[in-house]
Amino acid sequence: MPANSDRIELRVLTEPQQGSNYRMLLDIAKATEELGYGAFFRSDHYLKMGGVSGEPGVTDAWITLAGLARDTNTVRLGTLLTSNTFRHIGPLAVSVAQVDEMSGGRVELGLGAGWYDDEHTAFGIPQPSVKDRFDDLEDSLEALDKWWYRNERGTTFDYTGHNLQLRESPTLTRPVQEQLPLIVGGHGKKRTPSFAARFATEFNVPFSPAADTARINGYVDSACAEVDRDPGTLLRSAAQVICCGTSDEELARRADAIGRDLDELRENGLAGTPEEVVAKARSYADEAGVSRLYLQFLDMTDLDHLALVADKVLPEL
Repeated sequence: MPANSDRIELRVLTEPQQGSNYRMLLDIAKATEELGYGAFFRSDHYLKMGGVSGEPGVTDAWITLAGLARDTNTVRLGTLLTSNTFRHIGPLAVSVAQVDEMSGGRVELGLGAGWYDDEHTAFGIPQPSVKDRFDDLEDSLEALDKWWYRNERGTTFDYTGHNLQLRESPTLTRPVQEQLPLIVGGHGKKRTPSFAARFATEFNVPFSPAADTARINGYVDSACAEVDRDPGTLLRSAAQVICCGTSDEELARRADAIGRDLDELRENGLAGTPEEVVAKARSYADEAGVSRLYLQFLDMTDLDHLALVADKVLPEL
């Protein structure tokens, strides 16, 4: 796996499908920017998960990011991960490039195969088989590469993939950034690491212990070798639930607010005092080569939580 730098970048990850509106997300994004985090990211889901009401509603990921592109100034913005089943890849390519232009080149795209069956049923979104979903994702990644980077502006091209066909497709509106960061992630042994090695600038392992993250990154190293890519050119990241407090009472309150057991969070997430969170974050760097952590702040009304982590954890990493 790539050598880890001395610093670990911390990013804010939100789950708006659990209940949010644009004003709430703007408040968090502005706090992310003001407090010095590396980026504001959001999931791309329409249906709540678990025992929450979903109030005040759900929001669309790329409409949200378009608004934030205009309502923030410096913070980077992205998805972890956009579901490839939600949007045809051509219109998505246009949307992402346009939001990048709106933001002045601050957008990153995380793209995944899609997985949440109930969500697809609830919103009338077709859900192909697992094989077809991964075939479709490979098609989308290849097509994005051709639209944005492999053909001269103003030309057209043809493409035939597993399920996607393009005929005389015009080179689309391109991102402002010379290479818009593209994130691929997951737990798979073969296809996901292969996609990352071929197309991505970052590979993310979500919600896994450091030892498992290291093992999965080993699959990515092997995939890089197969395509003669230096694995050190592929940034490694992880996502973890954050629950930080300076006292037992504060920790218990934050765990209760998100409906999680504190002992379970200590075992499986980044939970504890600032010192404990720092130590566990460093374990991801030391054991798994991770240089970026997405902190999943599940209570989107608790801006003091963001401030505490920015004050006590971020400077130590």
